[in-house]
Amino acid sequence: MKALLMLSRWIDIANEKIGQASIWFILAMTLISAGNAVMRKAFDISSNALLEVQWYLFSAVFLFCAAYALQKNAHVRIDVLYGRFSRRTQVWIDILGTLLFLLPMAVMILWLSWPVFTTSLASHEVSPNAGGLPFWPARALVPIGFAMLILQALSEIVKRIAFLTGAGPDPMAGEAGPSEEEALAEEIRKMRAAGAEEAK
Repeated sequence: MKALLMLSRWIDIANEKIGQASIWFILAMTLISAGNAVMRKAFDISSNALLEVQWYLFSAVFLFCAAYALQKNAHVRIDVLYGRFSRRTQVWIDILGTLLFLLPMAVMILWLSWPVFTTSLASHEVSPNAGGLPFWPARALVPIGFAMLILQALSEIVKRIAFLTGAGPDPMAGEAGPSEEEALAEEIRKMRAAGAEEAK
């Protein structure tokens, strides 16, 4: 278990660094989009390559940050019963959900996307748009992103098994307290209560 936890830690570090670096793509997208718009309006010049770079960067943010979001438990979760269970039951739900749903889906997409990427690379596939970019880098983002997600899913399973067996801490222990949504809802309730008091 110690070796698995060390491997899990390395996966966490790698996905965290990649996820944090990918956040800068949002700034790059914004600057490229603004620059393209200004060039089009001011000088009647536009670039399909710049438009496609924006799409590539958006795809990279979405795919590279999926594993980072899983690590931080930031994916949307529809919680009907989960919050009512004990912590151990929640951990079991996480493990089973990852094994039965997340991993099969991610492995299938990785399996299906790999030949699409290799075919695109071998054929030197290029965008049909005038001045467009090669397609293979965009095609590569899908298997890379889902490989990262699979590794992070395995890391999350290891951490939860370690917790259940007493070999590791609760992987969610650092996230005690209200979520951002709960904190916002509480702030809105306070503002409404304050407004009602003033109205009296």
